[in-house]
Order: sequence, then C-alpha cells, then structure tokens
Amino acid sequence: MQPQTQPFDAVLFLSFGGPEGPDDVRPFLENVTRGRGIPPERLDEVGAHYFNFGGKSPLNDLNRDIIDRLETALKKRGFDMPIYFGNRNWHPFAEEAAERLARDGHRNVVVFATSAWGGYSGCRQYNEDIQRIRQHLKDQGLPEVTFTKLRQFFDHPHFIDLMVDSVQEGFTHIDTEHKAGTRLVFTAHSIPTAADNNSGIASDGPLYSTQVREAARLVAERVGIDDFDVVWQSRSGAPHIPWLEPDIVDHVTEIYEKGHATGAVVCPIGFVSDHIEVVWDLDTELAREAQEYNIPIYRCRTAGAEPEFADMIVDLIEEQTNNSPWARLGEVPARGCTVNGQACAEGCCAPSRRPTAS
Repeated sequence: MQPQTQPFDAVLFLSFGGPEGPDDVRPFLENVTRGRGIPPERLDEVGAHYFNFGGKSPLNDLNRDIIDRLETALKKRGFDMPIYFGNRNWHPFAEEAAERLARDGHRNVVVFATSAWGGYSGCRQYNEDIQRIRQHLKDQGLPEVTFTKLRQFFDHPHFIDLMVDSVQEGFTHIDTEHKAGTRLVFTAHSIPTAADNNSGIASDGPLYSTQVREAARLVAERVGIDDFDVVWQSRSGAPHIPWLEPDIVDHVTEIYEKGHATGAVVCPIGFVSDHIEVVWDLDTELAREAQEYNIPIYRCRTAGAEPEFADMIVDLIEEQTNNSPWARLGEVPARGCTVNGQACAEGCCAPSRRPTAS
C-alpha cells in the first residue's frame, strides 16, 4: 500500500556497535566506557567475552541482516528510501553514516534505534547520538538534516507476536517429564537501580523495568501462563552499586535447587538480536551452569531475525508518516518520536550513573 505522503527521504538504522575482530575489542570497549572511570581490569574481563567468539561481536552482521529485510519490506509498502547504518561505539559510526546521507542529498531522515525500551540507555542516549551527529554535520560544513527518531516498540503487536511464537516454540523443546514444572523466565539487560528510578518522569516511576515487565506480561498472558519471572543479566560496574536483580544464572540455579522448577524456558525479551550478551550470558554462562546442575533449559530466539520484525519497523515508519494512532497492546507509559533528539521531557531518562560495558 502506497503511503499517503512520504516526508522522509532516508532511514538511519542506529545501533550500539560491536567489534569486528580481535584488534577492535579494546578500542571498542574504551569507546563504550569513555569518561566513566572503568578500571582496565574490568575491560579485560569484558573483552574476554568477545575473544571467546574470535574477538567479533555478532551484532553488526545481525543488524545488516535486519537492514536487508527492511529494504525489502519498505519496497513492498511503496517507500522509496535508502537505509544508512550507523553505530554509537564502532564502525560504521553514526557520524560516518550521517556524512554519507547528507552528501547524498537527504535532508529529512527517519531514525530507527535498535532498542524497544525507554530509559537512558534504551532511548535518551540515542537522542544524544542524534544531537551529536547533527553537530558533526555542522562542523563538517554539510547541510542541515532533520532526524526523527521512531517511538519505543516494547508493546507493539508484531514484537509481542514474535516473542509469543518464540516462547511457545521453547516449550515444545522441553520433554514431557519436565514440562509441568518448567518455569517461564524473561530476561533483559540490568541497569543500576538508581538509573531505573530516574528512567521516567516523576509521575511515571521507573520506565525501563516497568516496560520490560509489561512486555513479559503481554507475552505470558498470550501463552496462557500467569506465573512467570522477570530477571536481569549482564550487570557491570562497581559491586557496591545496586543493579536490578536477580541475575538470570543465580535465579535459575536457585529455583531448581529449591524445587520450585524442574527446568526453565528463558526468553531474552530485552534483546532484539542474539548479540554478545545473549550468546555469552545465556548460551555460554547459563548453559554451562544448567549442564553442571543437569537443569533442562531452552533459550528462546530473539525477534530481530524474523521477517515480521522488519514489517514492524515499516509499521512504525507508516505510523509516523501518516500521523496514525499508535499500535500498542500495553497499558504502561511509552514515549513518542523525537525530532533532532529534542523531545524528551525535562527530567526524563536522566542517568544518575551511566551504564557501563557489559
């Protein structure tokens, strides 16, 4: 279906970034943690996660796959827009992508950020990226470009559908002996509790963890499960700083040891793709712990690899293009689009302490 109008002339696909080889790991981590006082030994510890996979993060390749599917989905809906890929922390940098699109003559760009969530890391930091790349274009003497960031999609029908399918598939992989006692466990990236408390404006309370729990509730409800767990992973930073808990590995071991579950279906609802936090924390650390304790575990697939995920991105672009009502299933606060990174309410998503490398 041809959109009513097409105010946007290009898409900026904006993501976190990841090293593409062993020589990239340390400078990438230094970019991530710059100005945060992270000790070198912590970077060594995190770097070992990447070296376990040859020094390469899966993230850039996974994003390129999504972009390929998005190009097809856009054409099917009548959008004639090239897609530019840029990252915050590693090549291709967002500044490089912005230079290319500006030199190619694009002036009104829609931005898809690879995070479903509100909060500082999931939303506001991408707005800061947009402000930074606009300043970069100005410093380079290039024409001004308007960047409109699409809204959060944690409760979009397509996203929830994909996670429902993933969880249902997960339970088919649990054998009959253990199925009745198998626990549904949702997991997302932990952040400092102080940052979570500051992730929304005062009247809303914690935006990030509330959205994660709401998405988990929507999925579990559709699967027919009313008793489930929401846990966290990939915590980092100083041990004395409280982060969202419990940790996924500790939690699964505890519920098994205490007889609360005979196994677990683990849904990484907080992650769009199988990047390093998923393949290390879940497919390596959790899998190793489960094997040691003989706990039947099935890790569900993430949403990004599915064609319907690209369809959802086009839905969001159409929604913004036509000023249509938002397609939402949830009941908790969400944030609207941001133009040139300027739409966050005062005091919204301000970090009391910025998240560190994970």
